[in-house]
Amino acid sequence: MALRSTVLDQSTAAVIWMPTKGLSPLGAILTRLSIALFALCATAAVVYLGRDGYRDANEDGISLLDAFYYATVSLSTTGYGDISPASDSARLLTTLLVTPLRLLFLIVLVGTTIELLTERSRQAIKIRRWRSRVRDHVVVVGYGTKGAAAVATMLGDGLDPGTVVVVDSDPERLQLAASRGLVTIGGSGTRSEVLRLAGVERASAVVVAPARDDTAVLVTLTARELAPTATIVAAVREAENVHLLRQSGADSVVVSSETAGRLLGMATTTPSVVNIIEDLITPDAGFSITERDVEHSEVGGSPRHLADIVLAVVRGPDLHRVDAPAVDALEPGDRLLYVKKVSPPGEPAEAYTLRP
Repeated sequence: MALRSTVLDQSTAAVIWMPTKGLSPLGAILTRLSIALFALCATAAVVYLGRDGYRDANEDGISLLDAFYYATVSLSTTGYGDISPASDSARLLTTLLVTPLRLLFLIVLVGTTIELLTERSRQAIKIRRWRSRVRDHVVVVGYGTKGAAAVATMLGDGLDPGTVVVVDSDPERLQLAASRGLVTIGGSGTRSEVLRLAGVERASAVVVAPARDDTAVLVTLTARELAPTATIVAAVREAENVHLLRQSGADSVVVSSETAGRLLGMATTTPSVVNIIEDLITPDAGFSITERDVEHSEVGGSPRHLADIVLAVVRGPDLHRVDAPAVDALEPGDRLLYVKKVSPPGEPAEAYTLRP
């Protein structure tokens, strides 16, 4: 289970959540409480079963309540002395059983205190180590509907969750991202110090998916300044803001409102087309669009004559449709965008070729 470990970075006023493996905070507390109660009950049982060997200052015998009272003051090392072992057998039981239980009780209490005191330092070291090693990762700014869907798609394509860093200011969204094993940073993506904390200058890609278009522009500007070579993809709600994102440094811009509107319009007349589009953009099952290098045996041939259903060819920085004359003959270094079949969850991946 992925948990959140929080460390406040004093220089940036941002919070990093590092995913860790282990019990939840409540689970850890309940485990320690169970151990302490076990030690207490075991000690009380030892005293009560051997009550004839114990002496009470009131001289009225040792009741079950007295046994728990003695166990409490003994394990906590308070030791009022009103109840004490008098016989040799009771003293032997105290030496062999009660003393180890007292040590167990103290270890639980002291261990919990030490863990609370050292957790911040340990996590600070872990975060510094992560920041020094992280390279070629993906920074996702905004973990709303668009950001979460983008992360789900990348993970569905096989991306390691440890290479995804989510930046958001909403604690609930950060907790949701952390539950998926992602490193999350609490703060505004428009601030350069927050993006530096996410290691954006060493990232391979930045996904800009905030709720507002003006925020997207500011995030893109800041990210491009810090990461001149990173691939920046951004989402906007309105098409009129696309040029602002491109001027700010975005390599790709997706218009969420128009895309959704086009799908809605198509669904009224050709719902099957919308189903196929949804299938293609869903990475978990069915069909999906992916990219691969041109094989040596395919060089010189036409992409329209391949066994795969090729949609486009990437040559250098340019993207060409499959029917473009420029890519009628494939060259070394070309990349093909084609349709492939995705194995359903639980089934091994297998080679599959679509034939026209």
